[in-house]
Amino acid sequence: MFKPKLFLIIMLSGCSYLTFAQNFTLESPDGRIKVNINNGELLTYSVQFDGRDIILKSALGFEFKGEEPMRGNFSVISQELKSVNEKWIPVVKSKHAEVTDKYNEFHLVFKESVGLRRDFDLWVRVYDDGTAFRYKLPRAGKIGDREITREVTTFHIPGDPKAWVVEYKGYSSNNEAEFFEHPLSYVNEKTIAGMPFLMDYGDSCWVAITEAKIDNYAAFYIGTNGTGSQLTTKLVPLPGETEEGVKVRFSDEVYSPWRVIMIGDSPGRLIESEIIQNLNDPCAINDPSWIKPGISAWDHWWSGEVKMEMPVIKQYIDLASEMGWPYMLVDWQWYGKFNSPDADITKWAPQISMPEIIEYARSKNVKIIVWLYSNDVNRNSAFKKAFPIYREWGLAGVKIDFMDRDDQQMVNWYHDIIKCAAENHLLVDFHGAYKPDGIIRTWPNMITREGVMGNEYYKFSDKMNPEHNVKLAFTRMLAGQMDYTPGGFLNVTRDKWQQQTPALVWNTRAAELSKFVIYESPLTVVCDHPDNILGQPGTDFLKIVPTVWDDTRFLGGYPGEYVAIAKRSGDEWFVGVMNNSIGKTVDLRLDFLPEGSYVAELWSDTKKSNKEPKDIACSKRDCRAGETIKVTMADNGGFVAVFRRK
Repeated sequence: MFKPKLFLIIMLSGCSYLTFAQNFTLESPDGRIKVNINNGELLTYSVQFDGRDIILKSALGFEFKGEEPMRGNFSVISQELKSVNEKWIPVVKSKHAEVTDKYNEFHLVFKESVGLRRDFDLWVRVYDDGTAFRYKLPRAGKIGDREITREVTTFHIPGDPKAWVVEYKGYSSNNEAEFFEHPLSYVNEKTIAGMPFLMDYGDSCWVAITEAKIDNYAAFYIGTNGTGSQLTTKLVPLPGETEEGVKVRFSDEVYSPWRVIMIGDSPGRLIESEIIQNLNDPCAINDPSWIKPGISAWDHWWSGEVKMEMPVIKQYIDLASEMGWPYMLVDWQWYGKFNSPDADITKWAPQISMPEIIEYARSKNVKIIVWLYSNDVNRNSAFKKAFPIYREWGLAGVKIDFMDRDDQQMVNWYHDIIKCAAENHLLVDFHGAYKPDGIIRTWPNMITREGVMGNEYYKFSDKMNPEHNVKLAFTRMLAGQMDYTPGGFLNVTRDKWQQQTPALVWNTRAAELSKFVIYESPLTVVCDHPDNILGQPGTDFLKIVPTVWDDTRFLGGYPGEYVAIAKRSGDEWFVGVMNNSIGKTVDLRLDFLPEGSYVAELWSDTKKSNKEPKDIACSKRDCRAGETIKVTMADNGGFVAVFRRK
């Protein structure tokens, strides 16, 4: 049993009078990460990793509408220290079959020494792979709302490390943009940068900032206050408010999300981390046995002209059945006109029959998920009527689209939808969505979400490129599940790519297969048309690749260069390697395999793949744990393999 270390130092100094400062220092279980809270004239925190400054002295506190700022001059009226070392079993195994939740924590209650004498709580947790803190604010001293105009939390970064920055034009965003590598000094007071916010400090030190457990609070973005590396917390304003206006309104006590600082000596340490889910509550569903991950076919405009017709829908159901996939997603227009006051999400369009669709799917051992426009779901609380009906019909889930917000009202709306869906045994896939925050632990029916510039952009944009696809594994995916919708089988070279229907993808077939291993999405929705998938090279891999995993290991790579990840399902290990636009050979050490002999089934780029990206080699070889194999990838290429014991 490990024991947490907490050091309290009281420093006295003065001239004609005495002032005091209190320092609370907490270590991670392995002793490598240290967090210091300094309670002086201003309340601040700082973080070290292996004795190196990760976060310099940074502010904590709030500003309110109609109140003085709350930043310092506090007394500590209560303190509690605890250590936790537990294991829990996820309902949906995104990365691991069993998760270790091991941390040291202190809980401090502060009260202003002067002025309004307001109080608040601060929790700080330190894990071996990062640290996190959150606040609790009480209700107002008089009846009515309190209104946060600014969370003062900052992240003072030493030096000018490399950063991967995803910028948005405003606070109303679908979180679908590219991560670009910049020096940290690129970020300024006008920047609205999304998260996770990844930084390479050099000398085996990687840091990412994000948040966990967002509930009844606004999400935040990153900018600066004009002082260079002093990153600021930019809360999303409530609808109708300006950037200087109200961000969070509450009449009862409110908890902030956890402000998370992921830390590791390699980017892979962050990819393997479970800190985001660990910061969320245990499963709130009494019997979640109905929640089943898997792959879904998708009758989407991505792969052809929208035809909400029975033969087309059945063709995609047949695809799912033949491939052994449990789901088929019926996309927009199934209930006719959408985003309209006349839209009725409980009635199907006249040219189709939802009962016939569901029954046909059932006969093929496939379940149906349906698309919904968010305004149609929200109008007059239509979901409260529709979701019980969907359960009676036998639907498996809903995909809800075009929210494009993460203010406090929208965050609460997400929670209402997820809980109502759980009551009616419905999976949820949000598109036009904000980043994950680990809620899948508490509500595992919230099985995936978009919030990523994914495969659909090949349809209408020239932004997509292999560098972007590689960077996603090191950036966006740190937050959790992402519905990238892989499976584009019309693979072409960059010079032959053009905007068209059906959509073209400019990476190799092997690279496209690697997305199914590398990207985290317990519900994985395949984008392409049955005619482009069935009978094609690589289809056999899509019949066997899981969507949930018992273990996850980072094997190598760098953002924008390449990424190699191994994942275990039962006794089988799957490996995915994704390359950027420059061909290369990488060494893969098989030290993730338990001792013994194995047969490896490989899907690889060929010498022709640079000019014919659909070309893929399928082979088998014997190997042993611990040996090294060389993987040669084409421009925009990739590699996948399955290792089975002999």
